[in-house]
Amino acid sequence: MNNRGVLKMYKQAGDYTVRAQPFRQAGFTLIELMIVVAVVAILAAIAYPSYQEQIRKSRRAQAKADLVEYAQRAERMYTVDNAYTNFILPSNQSPREVGSTARYRLNINLAANAFTIIATPLGPQAQDRCGTLSLNQAGFKTNSTGTLQDCW
Repeated sequence: MNNRGVLKMYKQAGDYTVRAQPFRQAGFTLIELMIVVAVVAILAAIAYPSYQEQIRKSRRAQAKADLVEYAQRAERMYTVDNAYTNFILPSNQSPREVGSTARYRLNINLAANAFTIIATPLGPQAQDRCGTLSLNQAGFKTNSTGTLQDCW
């Protein structure tokens, strides 16, 4: 007989006896599987909030880029008209691509020699740690919550 069988023959006192060899099963036990599931759950619980924060950060970066671009457009208009009063925002949302979901609402407060462009977060972006962002004609940047260094 070969060594791989379940039953083996042993020689004892002149005769052969058959003893059962322990059966080996290949695969995972339920305990091993539950440990793997628990480790994956712990990693997901740590990684998902970090992922969400990075998503909010990238959307905030898009809004900041829009604020700076619109401020430059207002400055170009000021060099021609010597006033900001006729300037209008090309888009009232960020991101401004057609069909995209609005993450920030853009508004502008105008005066003859001053403006402030404000980006207000919408929907899930309202959970962003920086809150409302603004930029004025002097390049002064503000945010409603968080530190200026973290947000700008």
